[in-house]
Amino acid sequence: MEVKRGIAVSPGVAIGPAMVLDAEGFRIPKRFVQEDAVVSEVRRLQHALDKARDEALANEKLLSDKLGGEYGAIFGAHAQMIADQKLRREIVALIEDHSFTPEYATSQVLRRYVKIFEASGPAAAAHVRDIFDVEQRILRHLLGEQREELSHLTSPVIVLAADLTPSETAGLDPKLVRAFATEEGGRTSHTAILAGALEIPAVVGLGRFLSEISGGDTVIIDGNRGLVVLNPDDKTLAEYQHTEEEFRHFEESLGALRDLPAETLDGERIALLGNIEFPDEAEHCLARGAEGIGLYRTEFLYLDSQRAPTEDEHFDAYRKVVQTMNGRPVVIRTLDLGADKLPGDLHPEERERNPFLGLRSLRLCLKHLDLFKTQLRAVLRASALGPVNIMFPLVSTLLELRHAKMIVADVMEDLDERGIPFARNIAMGIMIEVPSAVILADQFAAVADFFSLGTNDLIQYTLAVDRNNQSVANLFSAADPAVLRLIRMLIKSANRHNMPLSVCGEMSADPIYTLLLVGLGIRRLSVTPHSIPEIKKVVRSIRVSDAVKVCRKVMTIDNARDAVNYLRGEARKIIPELVG
Repeated sequence: MEVKRGIAVSPGVAIGPAMVLDAEGFRIPKRFVQEDAVVSEVRRLQHALDKARDEALANEKLLSDKLGGEYGAIFGAHAQMIADQKLRREIVALIEDHSFTPEYATSQVLRRYVKIFEASGPAAAAHVRDIFDVEQRILRHLLGEQREELSHLTSPVIVLAADLTPSETAGLDPKLVRAFATEEGGRTSHTAILAGALEIPAVVGLGRFLSEISGGDTVIIDGNRGLVVLNPDDKTLAEYQHTEEEFRHFEESLGALRDLPAETLDGERIALLGNIEFPDEAEHCLARGAEGIGLYRTEFLYLDSQRAPTEDEHFDAYRKVVQTMNGRPVVIRTLDLGADKLPGDLHPEERERNPFLGLRSLRLCLKHLDLFKTQLRAVLRASALGPVNIMFPLVSTLLELRHAKMIVADVMEDLDERGIPFARNIAMGIMIEVPSAVILADQFAAVADFFSLGTNDLIQYTLAVDRNNQSVANLFSAADPAVLRLIRMLIKSANRHNMPLSVCGEMSADPIYTLLLVGLGIRRLSVTPHSIPEIKKVVRSIRVSDAVKVCRKVMTIDNARDAVNYLRGEARKIIPELVG
């Protein structure tokens, strides 16, 4: 058994067989064979090894003829490894002694070699990729048409990968992908956000571990504590099976809160809204008692797209959400894309050296006005169907906001000329995500209709920490004293101007921060659908006076680690089921 610690990005506990996504994305369908099938399975292994060796030899000849013997030697080495009698005996022994399938036995032996090479220094570690290539070659001949990829699973799995793209994550079927874990990624990456939206337990930023696991091995994903347990022993497996059952019962009990208000024990009402990525999530928000949509991210329309979506495609997505919410408010955020995420027909010729500080979000929209106006026309058309607000992301200067509002006015004039209805008094707010916006909050209050605090980017830009880099993940914290002082400064500015203020970043969906935010004076939280009942549970279990005491204590702590530990301890008193 091995335990890996990463970053918890989507809560829940899941236990199941591993599907290891390497370069080829093979899944080993089963671990054991019947004892009377061992002889035939060994024959099947020998046949696959011979085919894989012959294929490698053919590639050696082909490459040698085209590029020279030194290049062909790469595949020659592969052929020698596959033909090695010691390797073959080790694989056969696992089949004969343990009734392992040839696929599983092959993966076990070769991944043991990987670990030996990785531990032998840089020179030996260079051969690791060759071993993986050999493994994939043999598995291809063993599995043949039985090869099962992520896009067409037939039974539940735990997906383990170096990383998953947002589009790969969006395509996961929660009925079959019970959880996933990745070597790369951060707490607020797009993939992490999508995991929460799909309600799939997930842990990211684990560092290298794929070489230590084979397809079919039992894996536990603990999305509450950020743990991945590889090949758990019987005691650990039993404990987690009990935990999984307890957590399921706890989640079911939260359903009783759906129609109850998010109100503290001393009568203070906290508005709970939903953050969504896809139109279908609006129904999830209603099912959990959301009072509206506080953040509708619209970037999903651009996932893996080679062209910009049309106005009607935008409108159909917004219409569905507005109609589903049936009179509840919907805040639509304009595109929060970077130049590196644009579709093919708009992608810049030169790659940005630092996309986080470059052409992204509102800046990008103001540069690509056709793109911006297409979306705004669709948003305004949707506003005729129900209460819709527009929110501009990553606003850093007053000039940007004024420019954006001028564009909205131009689009309104265009719709007027075409006789298309829209809400003329539509509210326009901004996401507060950079320190400059906090500092200028008094000035922004004279131009904007509402504020929404995006804690993910505010933390990143305040602390100069790439939020998706696991190497500095320990520095990325909403409880950092600098971040908390900026939040308090923003709340004071909003109160001076009676400016509606919500928090929509990942901080708002984490139960350990609920006491702090209420104590700071926040009365409007926008969270992932899955988190709505959990946050409501916390709100309905506390008094504002106690939250204020917690807030005052946290503001005296001079480092994020101690602040988080204190908040975790206070939250554990209220909801031990959620806070490990």
